[in-house]
Amino acid sequence: MRIGNTDGGFVVAHPDGGWVAVDTLGVRARDTAEVIAQGDAIAAALRDAPPGADVDLRCPVVRPGKVLAIGLNYMDHIRETGARAPERPVLFAKFPNALNDPYGDVVLDPALTEQGDYEAELAVIIGAHTRRVTVSQALASVYGYAVANDVSARDWQTRDMQLARSKSFDTFCPLGPWITTADEVPDPQELAIRSWVNGEARQDSSTKEMLYGVAELIEFFARGMTLEPGDVILTGTPHGVGFAMDPPRFLAPGDVVRCEVEGLGVIENRMVGPHS
Repeated sequence: MRIGNTDGGFVVAHPDGGWVAVDTLGVRARDTAEVIAQGDAIAAALRDAPPGADVDLRCPVVRPGKVLAIGLNYMDHIRETGARAPERPVLFAKFPNALNDPYGDVVLDPALTEQGDYEAELAVIIGAHTRRVTVSQALASVYGYAVANDVSARDWQTRDMQLARSKSFDTFCPLGPWITTADEVPDPQELAIRSWVNGEARQDSSTKEMLYGVAELIEFFARGMTLEPGDVILTGTPHGVGFAMDPPRFLAPGDVVRCEVEGLGVIENRMVGPHS
C-alpha cells in the first residue's frame, strides 16, 4: 500500500490507478500516526473503492514526534571521506521544521550557507511503540519506507562541530513521494539508491552498503528511547556527495536534485534563493 498526502489530506494509491482520499473511505486522520493506527481500515475500505484521481503530493510525514538521522553509515561513503568506520551508529536529530514536499523548493540562502549539499537516503517510518527490541524483532516495528534528501549546510556543520543545526534549516528534508508500506519491501538492505544533480549522476549504490542496517538501527535507538508511530529514521547516504569531490561541488540556486530508492519512487527538488 502507498500512502500519500495532499493539501486536502491523506490519500491512498488505488491498485487500478489514481489516488483515493482517505476520508472518503470513512477514515479521519490528522497526522501520519493516525493513518498508521487505521491502516487496516484503510486497506479494507480500499478494496471496494473505485479508482482514484491524479493529485499533487505533499510530504507524507505529518507531525512526527522525532526525525532521527545517521551519519557515516555507508561503507562506500566512509571510504570516500577517509573516515574511520564508527563503532556504533552516529545519531543526530533533523528537526521536523526541515520536512519538505517531495517536489518542493529547497531554500539555499547565501547569507546562511555557501556549501549546500545533497544526500539521497532511505527513510524508515516507525509504525509501533518500540522499546528494547532485538534485531530479529526490529523490522516488525516498521510501518513503511520513503525516499529522502538529507540536505546539509557543510560550512555550518564544520563551524558548529555538530550536525543538528546544519541539517535542520527550513526545507532541508524533502521526503516522499509517498510511504510504501513495509509488506511491499521484502528486504530494505537490497535496494538501489541513486541521486542526480541537474541530470548528472552523482550517487549510485545500494542499501546493502549500510554499516548498520535498518534492524540494527532500530534496536540501537530503542535501547534508551521509545520509538513511536510516525517517527522517522534517515539511514545515511552512500558515496558521491558534493563535499567529498575533488574539488568539492556544492549546490546553488537553480540546481535540481533528484533522489531515488528502488521501488519507492523519486523525489525532485529545485534549489532556490530566499526570495524566489
